[in-house]
Amino acid sequence: MSKIQVVFWSQSGNTETMANAIAKGIEAGGKEAEVVHVSQASLDELKKASVFALGCPAMGDEVLEEGEMEPFVEEVEAIAGGKQIALFGSYGWGDGQWMRDWTDRMMGAGAEVINGEGLICQEMPDDEALAACEALGQKMASL
Repeated sequence: MSKIQVVFWSQSGNTETMANAIAKGIEAGGKEAEVVHVSQASLDELKKASVFALGCPAMGDEVLEEGEMEPFVEEVEAIAGGKQIALFGSYGWGDGQWMRDWTDRMMGAGAEVINGEGLICQEMPDDEALAACEALGQKMASL
C-alpha cells in the first residue's frame, strides 16, 4: 500500500480538519495516508513521493504562515518539479489570494497542482468543504 503524506500547519484547527478529511479520502481510495504537522515533516520523504498535499491557512495579508510553513514551502520548491501536489487551507478574510499565489509558486517550480488550484474554505470546513477534501484525497489516491 502506498503512503501519501498530508503536510499542514494550522492555527485554529480548521486546516488540520481539512488535512484529516483529505487523509480519509486517500484511505477510501485505497492508499495509506500520513497526516504530518509541518514541524515534523521530512523533505526527504517528499523527495521520494510523486504525490503529496500541503495545507496552510491564510495569514496576515493573505500569506503563508511565516515561522514554519513558509520556510518549508521554500524547501519544497527546490524538489517540486514533476510532483503532483494538492494545496489546501482555510481563511477568515480576503478572497483566497494567498492560495492563488501559492498555486502559482508551485507551478512555477515545476509541480502539477492537483485540480489546477488549491482547495479553500472559509473558517471551519462545513459538510460541503469536508466532502471536497475527501474527494481531493480520493483523486490523490488514484494518481
